Amino acid sequence: MFASVIFTTYNHPKWLEKTLWGFSAQTYRDFEIIVADDGSTEETRQVVESLIPQIDIPIQHIWQADEGFQKCRILNKAIVASQGEYLIFTDGDCIPHPDFVKNHVELAQENTFLSGGYFKLPLDVSRSISKQDILDGNSTNPRWLLQHGVPFTPKIAKLYSNPFWGQVLDWVTSTRATWNGHSASTWKRHVMQTNGFDERMQYGGQDREFGERLVNMGLKPKQVRYRCSCAHLDHGRGYAHPESIAKNRAIRKETRNHKITRTEYGIE
Repeated sequence: MFASVIFTTYNHPKWLEKTLWGFSAQTYRDFEIIVADDGSTEETRQVVESLIPQIDIPIQHIWQADEGFQKCRILNKAIVASQGEYLIFTDGDCIPHPDFVKNHVELAQENTFLSGGYFKLPLDVSRSISKQDILDGNSTNPRWLLQHGVPFTPKIAKLYSNPFWGQVLDWVTSTRATWNGHSASTWKRHVMQTNGFDERMQYGGQDREFGERLVNMGLKPKQVRYRCSCAHLDHGRGYAHPESIAKNRAIRKETRNHKITRTEYGIE
């Protein structure tokens, strides 16, 4: 099955480079990478273009002008450009486990979307991870991370992505399966049925709202946070504003109350 991996980025070229090296080292190879660029400067374009000849996975760089936080708009453009029948979504500040794509593809089911997880790394470790650490699989190896300054927490078990124990932990976790921007996937035809992401929404719950429309459409969310996880590189969030969060909550409430399946403010 040919898949498309879609992730957004905005002026984090060093983190983006680490994410791209992570996808270059995947055990499953039948996929493309789409960098959905929400208005980054020239430095980001140069990073992508420099890596295209070094990575034997097809890469598309979809860019739009900087008009503030417009993640939903650039995601919709990337969805339209995607060639895969199955779409895997993550973020441009997340290093995927080597089996990230493989597990998403193998766990895909009809009329289902997958709800994956992430483990947040401290800023100093995020900065120190090298290209070779990523290619060797160390950047998502719990033992290696603990040896290199990551404080222990049971949540680090998400990075093992073990098929058997991951299934057990996914079954017993109390966390609800939702659409998570750092690790989620479903069939492209379902995404098109919802008309993609709601472009009225800025930062704060826009991914959850999309997942709620999938549920309203009849899709079943499947918990895979211990089998489809990634290492999240730390950074600030200057784009988080109370106004956008309040606006998004109102849109989500409307989606839930009226069982909306298709946004009027999406791809079409």
